[in-house]
Amino acid sequence: MVLTTARHAERTEENLTTASRLFLALMKHDDGARSLLLALPEVFPWVRHLDDEEMRAFTVELLEALSDAAELGAREAVHRALVSWRATARINADPEQLKEALRPLDGDDLGPVEVSG
Repeated sequence: MVLTTARHAERTEENLTTASRLFLALMKHDDGARSLLLALPEVFPWVRHLDDEEMRAFTVELLEALSDAAELGAREAVHRALVSWRATARINADPEQLKEALRPLDGDDLGPVEVSG
């Protein structure tokens, strides 16, 4: 449990919103997008195990998650994006895991999936 003042919480929200909007604006320009892509390995060293397409997808998902956290208060989205892409990088880094992940399924059809509402 963390105690904080409303003023401090508002400033934290404002900072997150500003950073999120800045990153999204940078992504709209080739030079800004390139700069973000070049900076990611310094912030997240594991991205070196992502291919170019995965790197772009991670960047977009991360920025969208930051925007959701800033604009909607959906802070869990950032954590989910980081955890899932780190897991992808971990699989890519291990040739055996990657081989297993890419192998075709044996045709096992487990049937339809029911979604309960």
